[in-house]
Amino acid sequence: MTTENTKINMTTIRRFWEGFNSHNLNIWDEVCAPDFINHDPGLPTPDADLATIKQTIAHLMFGAFPDMQAMEEDLFADGDKVVTRRILRGTHQGEFMGIAPTGKAVTAGGVGLSHLSAGKIKEQWVYFDALGLLHQVGAKP
Repeated sequence: MTTENTKINMTTIRRFWEGFNSHNLNIWDEVCAPDFINHDPGLPTPDADLATIKQTIAHLMFGAFPDMQAMEEDLFADGDKVVTRRILRGTHQGEFMGIAPTGKAVTAGGVGLSHLSAGKIKEQWVYFDALGLLHQVGAKP
């Protein structure tokens, strides 16, 4: 894979997260392949298609944490794979997994491994500290 392809892949991943941070998940339609697969055991919809993931994130995360942002800590690319480590920050202002709003500021880390083809995200594996997030809003483990 050329250096140019690596740069394109890194730009694609940053654009994906730009969609998250702007809460404009329609951007994901631009950067994800039509047969995109998401593996995220921390969501109630693991291995879901893009439309389901967008709906889940909008309802679950942005509904509970309307100011949620994901800050890039590390971004590495090798061939058709890109790894990003991010820190999510927000304020618990809406119901989250049955937990009433607490007004607490939360921080949770996560790592994603994305497989890209032709500049589009084909598949990604997400590892997110959902248990830590639940603990911060007062849920019992």
